[in-house]
Amino acid sequence: MSHGISDDQVAGELKKMTAFIRQEALEKAREIQIKADEEFAIEKSKLVRQETSSIDSQYEKKFKQASMSQQITRSTLANKTRIKVLSARQELLDDLFEKARAKLEDYAEDKKKYTELCKNLILEGAYALNESKLGVRAREQDYDVVKEASGQAEKAYKERTGKGIEIVLDEENPQPEGSSGGVSIVGTRGKIDINNTLDERLKLLETDALPACRRSLFGKNANRRFYD
Repeated sequence: MSHGISDDQVAGELKKMTAFIRQEALEKAREIQIKADEEFAIEKSKLVRQETSSIDSQYEKKFKQASMSQQITRSTLANKTRIKVLSARQELLDDLFEKARAKLEDYAEDKKKYTELCKNLILEGAYALNESKLGVRAREQDYDVVKEASGQAEKAYKERTGKGIEIVLDEENPQPEGSSGGVSIVGTRGKIDINNTLDERLKLLETDALPACRRSLFGKNANRRFYD
């Protein structure tokens, strides 16, 4: 004779099944949570790496921009400073030659020295042109001095070369009164004019002596490798 399952047995089986299903659900939920946590960690790490890379890239870009801006600023300041220094040096040199130019006007005050100077300037032109007759141009106020200097030059030329020479003062074409003195020697019937005025000689001196003046006043240029 068979016996049926009692209510208690049914309830017990249901509890077991319910517990099993609940346990399965909990384990599945844990697996899902673990997987979700792993995926979240991976995604988070990826996002962190992307953001870090982006920040590094932005920082590097800004750093390069800042470095470039700093270099430009330094270069600009260095150029401005260099220009100021060069300008100050040029002003000093200009002042130096301007004072020399002012002294030229005083040089003609000493008649003996000025006559000797004019004689030598005339002789220099005579040797260069090597002609038997030359014209000389001077300031009107220097005519007497230049006539005397011309006579001395004729005598010195003959003594040194053995050849006679006639030096004539060109009174129709005087040197400008604003000039500092000196003479121009004219040869080949007026086609060649050697400018031996004091103003012109000072210009030549400025060109020739300028590098030496710079070295004397400011020292050697460390960036310059070659000199004339």
